[in-house]
Amino acid sequence: MRPSIRIISRRDFLCAAGGIAAGFALDPAAAAESATATAMQEAIRAVVGSAQVRKGRVTLELPPLVDNGNAVSLSVRVDSPMTQADHVKAIHVFTEKNPQPNVVAFHLGPRAGRASVATRIRLADTQSVIAICELSDGTFWSDSVSVVVTLAACLEEI
Repeated sequence: MRPSIRIISRRDFLCAAGGIAAGFALDPAAAAESATATAMQEAIRAVVGSAQVRKGRVTLELPPLVDNGNAVSLSVRVDSPMTQADHVKAIHVFTEKNPQPNVVAFHLGPRAGRASVATRIRLADTQSVIAICELSDGTFWSDSVSVVVTLAACLEEI
């Protein structure tokens, strides 16, 4: 006797996967409790270790006032010649009130041509956003921006 094979539609698969993912989703109240400046500092230490993070060489651009935290434009530029001997290895962005403080990491190399990235992020509330870049010589440089968010993202209940 041959086993029967049931072919499911893409829609049924996505609905089932979404239901499973919803079961693993964080409770918004629990996420708010874990989103602290201390959690952000721990995330930064996980990236930089015991190295000193200096101010400068990094330019972080975000709007100072955001109406909706669901899609906030962000760009980071680093002053670097991007040569084999002196280039940006990584750019990390951290937030102090999002459920996951390490928002994004970009890994670059000398062939990138320039150390400039742009994206959109979600912001849970009014908070500070920090960009830290790691250079090929092992040094870390940073910039930070305070952003006022009128309609928070990340913690909204569905």
